[in-house]
Amino acid sequence: MSALASDRADAPSSAAHPVPGQAAARQGVRIDLGERSYDIAIGSGLLGDAATYDAVPRSATALIVSNVTVAPLYAERLRQAIAGRHPQVLAIELPDGEAHKNWTTLNSIFDALLVKGADRKTVLYALGGGVVGDMTGFAAASYMRGVPFVQVPTTLLAQVDSSVGGKTGINHPLGKNMLGAFYQPQLVVCDLDVLQTLPPRELSAGLAEVIKYGPIADMAFFDWIEANIDALVARDAAALGHAVRRSCEIKADVVGQDEREGGLRAILNFGHTFGHAIEAGLGYGAWLHGEAVGCGMVMAAELSQRLGLIDAAFTARLRRLIERAGLPVVAPKLGAQRFLELMRLDKKAEAGAIKFVVIEQPGRAAVRTAPDALVVEVLQACGAA
Repeated sequence: MSALASDRADAPSSAAHPVPGQAAARQGVRIDLGERSYDIAIGSGLLGDAATYDAVPRSATALIVSNVTVAPLYAERLRQAIAGRHPQVLAIELPDGEAHKNWTTLNSIFDALLVKGADRKTVLYALGGGVVGDMTGFAAASYMRGVPFVQVPTTLLAQVDSSVGGKTGINHPLGKNMLGAFYQPQLVVCDLDVLQTLPPRELSAGLAEVIKYGPIADMAFFDWIEANIDALVARDAAALGHAVRRSCEIKADVVGQDEREGGLRAILNFGHTFGHAIEAGLGYGAWLHGEAVGCGMVMAAELSQRLGLIDAAFTARLRRLIERAGLPVVAPKLGAQRFLELMRLDKKAEAGAIKFVVIEQPGRAAVRTAPDALVVEVLQACGAA
């Protein structure tokens, strides 16, 4: 069953959602990748429950990789939950923020593993947001040519996007996520309770990645987000649970068809070509990733409209929803030429040609090129030039 075919009778229904205020039931989503298949566990109270990790390989040693913000909140709870599976549980706290997603920080993970004599059965646990998850996954893919790892995402953005699908990596000064590997985790644990401690700005950043799934794959879900955006911003447990589950269903379907981004998976980068340019141009960490993606979606919709694919009404509708989520909708003034230069470094670019994820029609996306002159018009219309 395709989770993208939301208009089919047998597809998961975004209309059949819990009423805000209800408790969020425990649920799961399966990533079907043959021998690399794994589950996404979604619900409340999962992080500290030893039974959550039953499918994780036992080993003499485990390493919890977290950051200085998240570790004091949740590392000990996770350590106690997994202690029965790993006699020795080590921990490392990384500096917090996108600016530290680099070789220096990555090497600190390798140092921790090597100093303690970790072997190739050692299990890494990524406890944190997308930065921690991406770096821990890359370390797991690289250490002794591959050790198991588990994603325990503690931000909404990581739960609905970066922890799922096996993309791992670090940034280079010239481009975001340019160094990395496809490497799947053993398990993803989305404990909805941890979202209650997120700063409002981080919650809004995560909503950008939730919103993107509507225009690219499921307009019924988009309708639901519009109707429930206030509940999501208010951290209603039932609303957040539905948003995480449906987002993971859509991503699971896409990743199951195209694990290594040979075609279909590229649609998940809606708003990211512009967004990554914003992050690199301003300096990593000036805007959160989700903030850049939110603004990038406005720009990608404007491009889609100027290509004659969608009308102005849908562009305005998407912009309003992004703004209601607390995200920026006006691009920083980096200048048209700087934007173009940065976007040519995007991973989707080929032979210097920038590729954009555009909306062919609401609920369906495609990857297209566009003339520089038209892109400059978009940049000007969105305040970037």
